Amino acid sequence: MLSLSSLGYRAIAPDLRGYGETDAPPCASSYTAFHIVGDLLGLLDALSLDKVFLVGHDWGAIIAWYLCLFRPDRIKALVNLSVVFNPRNPSTKPIETLRAMLGDDYYMCRFQEPEMEEEFGRAETATLIKSFLLTRDPAPPRLPKEIGFAAYLNVTPTTLPSWITDEDINYYATKFNHTGFTGGLNYYRCLDLNWELTGPWTGSQIKVPVKFIVGDLDLTYHIPGIKEYINSGGFKKVVPDLEVVVMEGAAHFINQEKAQEISSHIYDFIKKF
Repeated sequence: MLSLSSLGYRAIAPDLRGYGETDAPPCASSYTAFHIVGDLLGLLDALSLDKVFLVGHDWGAIIAWYLCLFRPDRIKALVNLSVVFNPRNPSTKPIETLRAMLGDDYYMCRFQEPEMEEEFGRAETATLIKSFLLTRDPAPPRLPKEIGFAAYLNVTPTTLPSWITDEDINYYATKFNHTGFTGGLNYYRCLDLNWELTGPWTGSQIKVPVKFIVGDLDLTYHIPGIKEYINSGGFKKVVPDLEVVVMEGAAHFINQEKAQEISSHIYDFIKKF
């Protein structure tokens, strides 16, 4: 944000519903793509912003795809990180697909379970967040019930890389200790509901200019079929105005790990419009 604002842009980074200082409704059905996109459109309207450049990462990227899908008239261009646009499969719900491909222990499948809040609560929040931020294992994350998060907590590095500090981690932990993890989990619990609600957009393309950036160590890049989808033209069929960047040696939290490079990529793209 500081990099872009120093170049003359007004940069806005809202806490999405369920995170930080934003309200966190307890019910999973309050976190559909329609709800979150509606929140963002309400924010744009409140700030009297007709069209904006959009940047997203992880769940922010998923919501950014939905915003471009539902309201391309409000977006000048999109820079999205880590998570590709997955067109709706009309025959199979997302969780069913994930269970078949990656098993019941895959984290998105486990997050559907109501006891996950209790499982998160048994781990020390700062240590848990550190393990998420610093993992460089691109294998699909699995959380077997018998061990839970233990496998990840036991391999957390003791020395932090230069791009993250204890102050950063403690800040995130404080926010999660305030809101809890239910809001974040509810995004995953809406995967199938989003699938049901977005039937009318089956076969639709993303019609705004897009730059997509992913690290070659990102776990999302190693989901079965994703590399082929990105590199063999499948991605460009559904996002026709697409530029792809694969950054070597970068893992999932690429926006923090490679902050200056990402800022440069964003500026180099949006200055064209």
